Amino acid sequence: MVRSPSRVSGWRNLYFRLETQNCYAGYSEGDNGLKKSGVSIYEQFRRIHPRSEVLFRRAKVTIAGGLTHDIRHLHPFPIYVDRAQGSSKWDVDGHELIDYWVGHGALILGHGHPAVRGAIAEQLDRGTHYGACHELEVRWAEQVLKLTPWVDRIRFVGSGTEATLLAIRLARAATGRGKIVKFEGHFHGWHDYAVVAVRPPFGRPVSAGVPQGVLDEILICPPNDWDAFMTLASGRDDIAGVILEPGGGSCGTIPTDHDFLTRLREFTHAQGVVLIFDEVISGFRLAPGGAQQRYGIYADLTTLAKILAGGLPGGAVVGSAPLMDQLAFRDDPVWNREERVSHAGTFNANPLSAAAGLATLSLLADGQVQIEVDRAGQTLRNGLTEVIKALGVDACVYGESSIVNLFLGPHRHGLVPDRPSCKSDHHLLMNHPNQEAYHRLRCALILHGVDFPLFHGWVSAAHSDEDIEKTIRAFEAALRLMQDEGVL
Repeated sequence: MVRSPSRVSGWRNLYFRLETQNCYAGYSEGDNGLKKSGVSIYEQFRRIHPRSEVLFRRAKVTIAGGLTHDIRHLHPFPIYVDRAQGSSKWDVDGHELIDYWVGHGALILGHGHPAVRGAIAEQLDRGTHYGACHELEVRWAEQVLKLTPWVDRIRFVGSGTEATLLAIRLARAATGRGKIVKFEGHFHGWHDYAVVAVRPPFGRPVSAGVPQGVLDEILICPPNDWDAFMTLASGRDDIAGVILEPGGGSCGTIPTDHDFLTRLREFTHAQGVVLIFDEVISGFRLAPGGAQQRYGIYADLTTLAKILAGGLPGGAVVGSAPLMDQLAFRDDPVWNREERVSHAGTFNANPLSAAAGLATLSLLADGQVQIEVDRAGQTLRNGLTEVIKALGVDACVYGESSIVNLFLGPHRHGLVPDRPSCKSDHHLLMNHPNQEAYHRLRCALILHGVDFPLFHGWVSAAHSDEDIEKTIRAFEAALRLMQDEGVL
């Protein structure tokens, strides 16, 4: 459990050394820290990660693209992890890294929490897949509804992508309409309906292979722009639902205007349009009841994943009884064949996921974990901002709760550096100009014992004050390397 973070002080006069690895090959120590001697960040990265490089070469032969998730793409190659515990993970070359991926945000308790491990181990002895209903799924459902008392029903799915796909289907079935409003820059998974309006140019999907007929069913709107939304939606009778991330588009990269959310809730309710909040990331993190509890604004349907299953695969849709009961069988063959919303899934409510999820949610119920990781997140954001200002780097960090967003080059692109607002140019925020710099920065951070995703990371309850301070010093050292190479 993270302690209440004390003020991180004295970092400017400290130089963080990793004692467990020789990550400074090519540099010599001088009066002012490290002096460059001609070895690039990528060359150092290659030098100390030979096993990861070999594994990536092997992967490219057998795994399509060499990766199992697009976001794990890294120049010159991704690191391969051998084990993880608490706030750290160890790669196959033996280097310990303070981890801000934490299972793509799923592990709010950190890696290998004893209660979660114990629940999984106990269930492992009882069975991994029954192909049948089981008591744990009922208890898991009851725990979710306890944390979100404004909803009536839950349906488990296999992932966040499946959750948003099912929510869209439920909205269309309930209204008899076809169109779904999606906001530019908001991410809802990788199914066909979700891959449009993710990155600029927003009018095109981020993937090949999506039929135009599918794209025609999605109405695209700029985020936080009420006038644009009214121009798009007013007077229409074909909109089934509106979907968005209430915590901000793409994990808060585009902050959300809470007044916009309130007006959107009022409009959709009045028009009989289903409002869908995608809380795959914000669910249980921003509060026990997610962003909806934190903001006091409630949707008709909510999609959940990540923390829901305690770091194992799993997702869910929750909502009101009239919407969710469209999934129920009746003693009516016409209903069952023609009107009921069909849903299957081999791994829905898998007992291992149910055990891990139930153990995790039980520890989040009183909100203390969220308070503590929020404080740690703010301490980290404050410390990184001080580093950026001290070094004169054109970058900014921002975010809400325990989420830390990173943007390189705000001044260059006319953005407010301290914290991009909900009115900022979302085209720039989502475009991440000079992506090569993000890859180089991640490698530089890995050289200094920290693994931070390219654009945003998550703080967990396992991150200690010492972890946060080390991370701030590692960012300083990494940014200095970037400056030496002329990248920043």
